[in-house]
Amino acid sequence: MTVALHPSIDNGVKQGSGSFAGGTLACKCKDHQVKVGIKGDVAHNHACGCTKCWKPQGAIFSVVAVVPRQNVTVLENGDKLQVVDPSAVIQRHACKACGTHMYGRIENKNHPFYGLDFIHAELFEEPGSAAPQFAAFVSSVIESGVKPEQMGEIRSRFKELGLEPYDCLSPALMDAIATHVAKSKAA
Repeated sequence: MTVALHPSIDNGVKQGSGSFAGGTLACKCKDHQVKVGIKGDVAHNHACGCTKCWKPQGAIFSVVAVVPRQNVTVLENGDKLQVVDPSAVIQRHACKACGTHMYGRIENKNHPFYGLDFIHAELFEEPGSAAPQFAAFVSSVIESGVKPEQMGEIRSRFKELGLEPYDCLSPALMDAIATHVAKSKAA
């Protein structure tokens, strides 16, 4: 039996159009949906096993990407948004009614990812955003109840899907963090 990771990748990773100009994210409410406008395509789209990211019902992993914060605009029903955990590094703005995380923002200007907002591209009403490229924090799913003996099958499934599994971020993102730290120490 094939392990189910996330509904948007379980039947294969759908490649983006390569020309996605942005769109509208919508929460899971039946009416009065929170809608968030995104300009441009997403970057660093990936499956994430951390325990903080929003996952649709039944998913082991979330699928999350980043966009420049200036490309994120709350369009409708922003009064339904609340920060899930004000003490977290990423301030995840979720719909109070359905719980869907609409965007996550880093307010600490010294953080390597300051200026990027985290979104769930599966919430786009329009198709064509960049596809997931890797899986991050894979081992962290154990903290959410996945049995350690399932990890081999999970990693194998990611590889079948063409998503390299990491227990941190991708090498490019880890390099970006280390570069930011090195520059801040030199300043």
